[in-house]
Amino acid sequence: MHLTARLKKRSPYGSTLAEAVRENLADTARELGEAVRDLRGYEYAVINDHALFPFKFANRLKPLERARLAAGASPTRRRMLLSHGPEPEEGLFPLDDEYTTEEYEDLHETFEALGASTKLVCLFFTTDPESGIHVIHWGDARLEPDRTFTWLYSEQLRVATQPLE
Repeated sequence: MHLTARLKKRSPYGSTLAEAVRENLADTARELGEAVRDLRGYEYAVINDHALFPFKFANRLKPLERARLAAGASPTRRRMLLSHGPEPEEGLFPLDDEYTTEEYEDLHETFEALGASTKLVCLFFTTDPESGIHVIHWGDARLEPDRTFTWLYSEQLRVATQPLE
């Protein structure tokens, strides 16, 4: 569709694909009798207290270690990664409540719509309109302050060789 419309910018492709992946995961979860939770208008599959979080990290084939959250990423996306992802490593000193800001607290507050104990399973992929999906990885990714990710566990999934219908 992106190529048919002869769009030059890739952002519509990425947004449409991200929504299609989320919807497909939600539909599959329903078929399996698993939970689907609405978070600010977006449905996420939640299986055994693990929310599936699809994320396109590049428009070209790129190593997972180079994945980075865009500077303009939504606060919802940041909050999901920070509050439902793996815990950060211990810092040089503990951060007492009196030293945290309201913004910091908000970013680390879990979404009740997902469930306070729900953890994130990240599904990171690269894709472009001409080639389709290049690579998919899943695992536990911790968002770092510099917007990079530390992977506590990751595994590359096999990509279908032909389009799914």
